[in-house]
Amino acid sequence: MAPIKSRKHAQSRFNQHMSVALAALLVPVAAHAAADAPQARTLPEVQVVSKTGDETVNDFKAERAASPKYTELLINTAQSVTVIKKELIQQQGAVTLTEALRNTPGVGAFFLGENGNTTTGDSIYMRGFDSSTSIFVDGVRDIGSISRDVFNVEQLDVLKGPAGTDTGRASPTGSVNMVTKQAVMESGTTGSVIAGSGKQKRATVDYAQVLNAEKGIALRLNALAQDSGVAGRDVVKDQRWALAPSIAFGLNSPTRAYLNYLHVEQDNVPNGGVPTIGLPGYKSPDARTFLTSAPRVDPGNFYGSVTDYDEVTADMFTAKVEHDFSPNVKLQNTTRYGKTSQDYLLTAFMGNSANLKTPNPNDPASWTITRGTRTVKDQTNSILTNQSVATVGLELGGMKHTFVGGLELTSEEQTTYGYLGAGTMTVDSLYAPNPASPITGLNLVRNGVSTNSKVDTQSVYLFDTIKLGEKWIFNVGARMDHFNVNYNATSLSTAAANPALPVGTLLPTTLKLSDTVGNGKVSALYKPTADSSVYALLATSKNPPGTNMALSASANSASNPKYNAQQSTTTEIGTKWDFLKQKLSVTAALYRTTVKNELEQDPVDLVYYQTGRKQVKGIELGVTGEVARNWLVSAGYARMDTEVSNGKIVTASGINSLNYTPKDAFTSWTSYTLPMGLKVGGGARYVGKLLRGADGAVGTPAYADAYWVVDAMASYSVSKNLDVQLNVYNLADKEYIAQINKSGYRYTPGAPRSASLTANFRF
Repeated sequence: MAPIKSRKHAQSRFNQHMSVALAALLVPVAAHAAADAPQARTLPEVQVVSKTGDETVNDFKAERAASPKYTELLINTAQSVTVIKKELIQQQGAVTLTEALRNTPGVGAFFLGENGNTTTGDSIYMRGFDSSTSIFVDGVRDIGSISRDVFNVEQLDVLKGPAGTDTGRASPTGSVNMVTKQAVMESGTTGSVIAGSGKQKRATVDYAQVLNAEKGIALRLNALAQDSGVAGRDVVKDQRWALAPSIAFGLNSPTRAYLNYLHVEQDNVPNGGVPTIGLPGYKSPDARTFLTSAPRVDPGNFYGSVTDYDEVTADMFTAKVEHDFSPNVKLQNTTRYGKTSQDYLLTAFMGNSANLKTPNPNDPASWTITRGTRTVKDQTNSILTNQSVATVGLELGGMKHTFVGGLELTSEEQTTYGYLGAGTMTVDSLYAPNPASPITGLNLVRNGVSTNSKVDTQSVYLFDTIKLGEKWIFNVGARMDHFNVNYNATSLSTAAANPALPVGTLLPTTLKLSDTVGNGKVSALYKPTADSSVYALLATSKNPPGTNMALSASANSASNPKYNAQQSTTTEIGTKWDFLKQKLSVTAALYRTTVKNELEQDPVDLVYYQTGRKQVKGIELGVTGEVARNWLVSAGYARMDTEVSNGKIVTASGINSLNYTPKDAFTSWTSYTLPMGLKVGGGARYVGKLLRGADGAVGTPAYADAYWVVDAMASYSVSKNLDVQLNVYNLADKEYIAQINKSGYRYTPGAPRSASLTANFRF
């Protein structure tokens, strides 16, 4: 097939001009600041301590986001940003990114996958849209459908609303930044050993050592080992180990350098879900009316094979250098190379009429299911990036400015191989499946089918935070991203598509795209008091074809290079208040996000046009911090009204809402430390009804019911070196659907009542 090329809006010699443009923007303000450095005062926004000098840091409340693009404290940041600290994550016994994100309402892995395929890893939905490709580690995009562990995480920064100006291409509704642990000027060792339900066994260690106090050289090593099952599930396994060393130089000097490395290996047995038969909303897929009242399957059943596997290897090397030219001028450069390889084999099924057999309608023990979908995935993702960001503070025209400008050069590559010989699994009992059933023809070999996608991006951005007196803060920002996508694929011909060719002939496809997109945001913030703010924000985000690491020649695919970028605009008004000497934060926000350029087919001429439009309107409330001495709380509520304002309905139920998005969601956690060293805590979370996507499946549930889950924790300080912590999950043993797939044939059961016992040590 001949290459498809597009040069929409491309600038000539863009790469050469981008560095010049950034220099032209930043050099004048840097020179002005350097000239005035002896007289310049330190700006409040670069101070870590609070305005009053009181220590406000507590285990739940963070003062600021980690990104250098956010120069203000959270209370002075005109956008919804949720920071989840490691102390909260540890109290809950959360070990993965998906589990930790339960602390922000309405964000979660609700989607199980398309038909026979199953999503793996952190398939995050946020405010109505898939945000799985908007996950970052220390500000650098982290691609790959893997489950990320939080053993090396200092905090999670969850940015709500379009993040296009901050991160480039992104989900219309936000991004997640995992902030890792760095070497610091402290020595000591902490760690944990965990045992619990589902044969859970896990150990972590965090070792820190100052190597040279005079030169500011320090080492930090985080390590993890885990060999666990999954509570309430047969066969499923989570086995992993990881190392994350970090060494820093010049920590007590104006020039600081960090060298970080992460190595992760996982050897898991994946979870393909269980049949939805018997769940609310299930009906017979055909004339067998007795199936409508059929009993549920045991949610602990495993419908895969003992030959299933999910193997992941990830390596990430990061070098970061920071230099302070003066208290008001700072430069930071980050270089990273990362590579993640995933190899898995997963057995799944379609519970349709052809696969669900009932030889004796009166004897469910005789009913069978064909587990006919053996899915193989062999994929490698890599990224090489260099990011430079300069921060300059100065006074112009009687106003305080903080400029943040940056240049990012990134190359991402994804390669996927197809296979033959996954084998065929025998038909088995619907209610008592045997994971060890024989596999016929298992002999995995590559079949010549492959895809390779490379995305090269050059980005330049500039933010200006303007302080007008003590009451007003304005922020304006703009970003330009130029990208080139090269997509090469090899497929097998079929009789229907290519009757002139022998079936199975390898067909190459080459697609290319080059484009430039711009994003911006502007906000105004007013401070009624020193510890409060009221703000308004307007921000945009764009997601061009191909930047999800794929292009398509199909007219019904938004990844076709002939289409324009998906565009989203968010308006938000909100308020933030700090109480109790800045120890407790209360936030509220109203927002509306409109996403346009969605692909729709005209019913008359059957041609696809970018006339679709979706909208999310919502309110989000939050409270985080210390209510009273020794009493901590973190809670949030979100209400989301979603709709397709132009285009076809996307839910199987026909309700005009976005799929996999709860209308109401609530999360909470609180803990109190008693004088005798006993700490008690717990929390409740609520997820509203989830509507699944439109599909041709007959009789399957169109939704997942709403549910409440309550967890509890108690810990006791045995000595200054040892705490013992007990976590009990799902106290009421609530049965619920954690994920549902698009066709509604399969779902992931929520974890039943379970427990873990943790020994936390420190030296």
